Amino acid sequence: AGSRLQHEYVPSAHLSAACTCLAWAPAGARQPPFSLLIFQDGPQRKKRKSEVGEVDKQLDILAIGTAVGSILLYSTVKGELQSKLDGGHDSRVNCVRWHQDNCCLYSCSDDKHIVEWNTQTCKVKCKWKGDNSSVTCLCISPDGKMLLSAGRTIKLWDLETKEVYRHFTGHATSVSSLMFTTVKPVNESKPFDGITGLYFLSGAIHDRLLSVWYIRSDRKEKNAVMSFTITDEPTFVDLTVSEVKEEPVKLAVVCRDGQLHLFEHILNGYCKKPLTSNCTIQIATPGNDGDSTPKPVPILAAAFCADKQSLLLVYGNTLQPIIEKVSLNTSESHICLVRDIQKVLSLKTDAALTKVKTPVVNSDTKVLVPGIPGHSTAVKTPALGKEKKKNKRKPGETEESIEERLGALDIDVSKVKTPGGLPQTDSFAVLLVQGLESNDAEILNKVLNTRKENIVKNTVARMPIHAVIPLLHELTKRLQGNPYSASVMVRWLKSVFTLHASYLSTLPDLIPQLGMLYQLMESRVKTLQKLSRLHGRLFILVTQVAASQTVQDVPEVNQTAKLVYEDDSSEEEGSDDEMMADKDSDENWDEDEEKEEQSDEQDMTVEKEINGDSDLEPENESEEE
Repeated sequence: AGSRLQHEYVPSAHLSAACTCLAWAPAGARQPPFSLLIFQDGPQRKKRKSEVGEVDKQLDILAIGTAVGSILLYSTVKGELQSKLDGGHDSRVNCVRWHQDNCCLYSCSDDKHIVEWNTQTCKVKCKWKGDNSSVTCLCISPDGKMLLSAGRTIKLWDLETKEVYRHFTGHATSVSSLMFTTVKPVNESKPFDGITGLYFLSGAIHDRLLSVWYIRSDRKEKNAVMSFTITDEPTFVDLTVSEVKEEPVKLAVVCRDGQLHLFEHILNGYCKKPLTSNCTIQIATPGNDGDSTPKPVPILAAAFCADKQSLLLVYGNTLQPIIEKVSLNTSESHICLVRDIQKVLSLKTDAALTKVKTPVVNSDTKVLVPGIPGHSTAVKTPALGKEKKKNKRKPGETEESIEERLGALDIDVSKVKTPGGLPQTDSFAVLLVQGLESNDAEILNKVLNTRKENIVKNTVARMPIHAVIPLLHELTKRLQGNPYSASVMVRWLKSVFTLHASYLSTLPDLIPQLGMLYQLMESRVKTLQKLSRLHGRLFILVTQVAASQTVQDVPEVNQTAKLVYEDDSSEEEGSDDEMMADKDSDENWDEDEEKEEQSDEQDMTVEKEINGDSDLEPENESEEE
């Protein structure tokens, strides 16, 4: 309620095992069934178990997947690690999901496998191969008998037999979210087997469409029945599950660009067009006090409250998020909430806690910051005599300007003083690496939006090898955007592939690294033919319209001759000439034919000689071949 940090856990081996995914255990999942018997057993135990009784209602155990393949079970109430699940995965854990009834935990990894854990014994209960590439997401069905898994394609598994029950097409990129949207089927005439007739939702990275899939009784249809369109890739999805036939599903989707989209739709079969959001919510600063322009505040997450009407919004930065309850008015299609983040945070942080002392600086003071990006020069140390002179400044003298000081340091002043001017190629490579490491959009935009071929080539040639793959990922991400930026990014891609082909071919995991880019290109090429056909038709239409307009605009010309002059003598002469010409042409006709035949034969022989088809004997012919 106060959006204060309640609990913080830093793993001891946090450098070797970064946290990759989280999942709360269902409330009271770990409590032994004989807690009531122990409840009456001595004063010490009594106290501890009464705590457990209260804890039963709140969430306690948190499963934490790590980058090295182990899973940690952490108790937030005790504030300590309860157990560690090892031996299941040998690569990064992508998703963990608790079973709602028994104490099983399901996890999937980059090693292509899905593991079922027994959390009481901390042992692997079952392990099976989930996909040909890494499995990125899991979801357990409402009745707990089925499991959805996804890499790029989506599979529905029977948890008893561990066999694939249904296949779905999935997405071009790896799936990041999977969740069921209905608990009961819409068509209630048939008996319900727990899974047939349900809808589920999926979203993928770099994909601006959320797809809805329908589980049928037969295996015929594998494609999505409907899709929701959003402005950027989804980072957080929450929904209200529709329990009644007529109740619409409400979706809250937070995108990477910091916007929140709300959808409301009754799921009833196939819908051809992608559905747009009913309402888009953004948050911005008020834009007063000093800075006149309002700045956007990114929304990090959103969740529906129990009443299914109001929303909990999480916004700001990830280290100090602000949580706020907002009641919705969905009649407006776009809502912009104005929030002063600095004021809210300053009210929360107590002045006594801060140990950082900010130095008092005079407003007239100019501070020269060291380190110009890409600059490396030997700084000349001045002679000692000069230094003494400098320090002993007389009261009447004026202070040296920064430009003079830079001149003394032998730095090219003109290079430094370029506000907004683009830096040189060597600093471009440095800037690019800095932008990729810090993920700074401003730096990356400045570098990647250059159109000069030689700058692009030199920058790619001078960048270090370790930055090639991050650059490829960044380019792939930007290719998803608007066509203008894609046309610029292709130049960079071309340079990377031509200059670093030898390095890329040495990478063992090149296919999964470039898979997304390849599929993106393939999907774009597929639409090219249709677009060119459409372009052709439109071109014909436009030219016809233009032609008909020009015909209408031209005034009618009078075609009758103004004056006709006839000469009798010229007609007779003309007829004599024509007779002579006819005779000549008849005589020449046969000669021309003979010449043509001769030249044709010569051409044929030359062609045969070129092709090696000259009239050889059969034996020589095979040698010739």
